[in-house]
Amino acid sequence: QPAQRWRLRLRAARRLGLVAVGMGASLGLLGLVWPQGDPADQAQEGSSQGLNAELPSRPISVLLIGTDADRRGAASNGAAPAGAANSDALMLVRLAPKQPLDVLVLPIEAAVKLPGVQEPVALGSLYRRGGAALVATVTAELMGLPKGQPDRYLVVPRLALRQLVDGLGQVEIAPERAMLYADKSQKLQIDLQPGLQLLDGAELEQLLRFREADGNEEGRRQRLKASLPALLLQMGQPRQLQQLPDLLRSLQDKVETNLSPNEALSLVAAALQAGTTPRFHSLPLLPPLTAPKAGAKPALRQLAGPVGQSDWPQI
Repeated sequence: QPAQRWRLRLRAARRLGLVAVGMGASLGLLGLVWPQGDPADQAQEGSSQGLNAELPSRPISVLLIGTDADRRGAASNGAAPAGAANSDALMLVRLAPKQPLDVLVLPIEAAVKLPGVQEPVALGSLYRRGGAALVATVTAELMGLPKGQPDRYLVVPRLALRQLVDGLGQVEIAPERAMLYADKSQKLQIDLQPGLQLLDGAELEQLLRFREADGNEEGRRQRLKASLPALLLQMGQPRQLQQLPDLLRSLQDKVETNLSPNEALSLVAAALQAGTTPRFHSLPLLPPLTAPKAGAKPALRQLAGPVGQSDWPQI
């Protein structure tokens, strides 16, 4: 029975969320994903980007969840509407040595059905409902991923994003338009001008948080796509490569993940080896189910059809 299978998956996802939040859950899997050959050979292979990192032996899928909370474990998101943290950015990333980086920016307004819930809910609301485990379970079902995928997850609050960018020493991005917005209740002030410029962590956060007045999310997805190559380009600078291991370690307690520190460095090395031009994928959406309202949450949208091979490469 489909509903019964979903309930079993969700129970398993909730149990997974309890046991996999810490770092220990991924350490025992290290040998299954990362090769156990001669360490000298592995270090030499990873050094092509200046990082002494062991590259994964097969493609790895990672679910990236950007939340609207400022800090990991915050009781309130400090955003609008106020409440527990939601995921306001979702990406499924596929990393493999010597292959292009594949990135699917998942639409947070996509309508999904949950067992026991009469009305469809937004994909972006799942983190608040069941944590990273529920988001991963539904994403796997939505995308038809093989058992055990996504391999890893990474939840990034806003503070971690700011500290990552500031640790890299700004990123070069060209906002496509002026973005002005103020909300005292959120202590949010957005003031960006168009054109190529260097953005620090707070300014990049402004760029990614800015939402059109009608609630349309497409602009935010496009800005997310523009930000990722800029981050990779800055990471690949010789000076930044030297400090990347220390920077990633400093962020370890700011994020929620089942990646070990060595795995995180390995995946960064694989991403840099792939270059700074990811292959972006998207899911076609139907028009909103209801008319969007200014200042409201994005209106739910149905997928235009079943997900196929062209939407995401098989691993």
